[in-house]
Amino acid sequence: MQIIKDIEKEEGFLINTVKKTLEIAKEQIISIEVSVKKTIGISVNIRNNIVENVEFNSDGALFITVYNKFSKGSVSSKDFSVNGIKNMLSMAIDISKHSSSDFFSGLPDINLLCFHPIKLDLFHPWEFNIEHAIKYASIAEQEAFKFDKRIVNSEGSFFNSHITINVFGNSLGMLEKYKSTRYSTYNCMIARDQNSMQRDFDYSISRKIENLEKSEILGKKTAERALSRLGSRKICTMKSPVIFSAEIAYIFFSHLANAISGENVYQKSTFLINDLKKSIFPEWLNIEENPHLREGLGSKPFDNEGVTTQIKHIIKNGILQTWLLNSYSSRKLQLDSTGNSGGIYNWLISNNDISFEELLKKMHQGILVTELMGQGVDIVSGNYSRGAIGFWIENGKISYPVNEITISGNLRRMWNNILNISNDIDKRNNIQCGSILLSEMQVSGN
Repeated sequence: MQIIKDIEKEEGFLINTVKKTLEIAKEQIISIEVSVKKTIGISVNIRNNIVENVEFNSDGALFITVYNKFSKGSVSSKDFSVNGIKNMLSMAIDISKHSSSDFFSGLPDINLLCFHPIKLDLFHPWEFNIEHAIKYASIAEQEAFKFDKRIVNSEGSFFNSHITINVFGNSLGMLEKYKSTRYSTYNCMIARDQNSMQRDFDYSISRKIENLEKSEILGKKTAERALSRLGSRKICTMKSPVIFSAEIAYIFFSHLANAISGENVYQKSTFLINDLKKSIFPEWLNIEENPHLREGLGSKPFDNEGVTTQIKHIIKNGILQTWLLNSYSSRKLQLDSTGNSGGIYNWLISNNDISFEELLKKMHQGILVTELMGQGVDIVSGNYSRGAIGFWIENGKISYPVNEITISGNLRRMWNNILNISNDIDKRNNIQCGSILLSEMQVSGN
């Protein structure tokens, strides 16, 4: 494949760029870390069978951070020439001289660095083919229109294919790299009947193009979802059991990631500040972080500082096991970095091995939430309030769609109120989880 040869050539150039930067910096005897990330790919946007947009992108930048004693200077540029690198270094050093001294800044502990990256099977290249991309997006939209005459319009059908090359090095002797592919497709349709008009969407994402959902299936599923929204009703204000569907469950647990991030912990801006090694979830619930999951969408051999990522328990038997730390926050807290500079990597949420249908029966009556709106989450207090749409459940079955509701509570109570998680795991995000049943939330409607 020609594309593999081109990528290998580009990778070699980027490695040499980082190596040259480190060599020039060595002459000035400074602590430095250098990274470069380049993304190459295509994006296609179809709407109503018309190609609205085709983009080819090849974007990359060189990032340099120097540590002058305990002062830090950072710069970035797209100029990879020798003169460009020298100018970047001079600028970074100058910035560091004018920056305040911070004892906690500096390169990671050398013992934590990733000198031998594990292979994670993230790279599965595909020859960029505009016609194939257009066809993929078009078929999804066409299938949605054919599914039912009440599908009256499209908000767009997208196809994306990207390759990313990551190279990282520092003055402690690390110079490593990894590359990955990511393919995604998205379809959003509008349904209308005599009384209302509703929209809904579906998508697929994978490291391998052959693992994307077939466009015919994607189109039909999108149509079904949009049609299911027709006839949405408002409901009365009440306290009710709530199910977060698997497709939005990752959002529910993303608030935990935010609450235990090192920055929020050392700034004492999280309601979990005193909860390390304490129970915050039901005893049966476990969360494992596995950055080494093969083909995982959140898999990485090392974090943004070059620290080796590690498999670890975030929650074990309901108990919070760790903070999420980079080098700076770990020093502030007198702990070791957990390799989480840049975020979280493949959180696997345990479940009780029951189906989604069984989960509905266990709830019996309540609200199934399928989409959330707004940003009403306060990590300092744990208070939670967000707009939602979904379905009213009666006698363990979906009865009718609901909209214009707000669900509210407090994250601490919400986590403790988890009764069950089903096995319909959605694997399209860094956080993989089934649908979540909560015993009670405040629901505001009419």
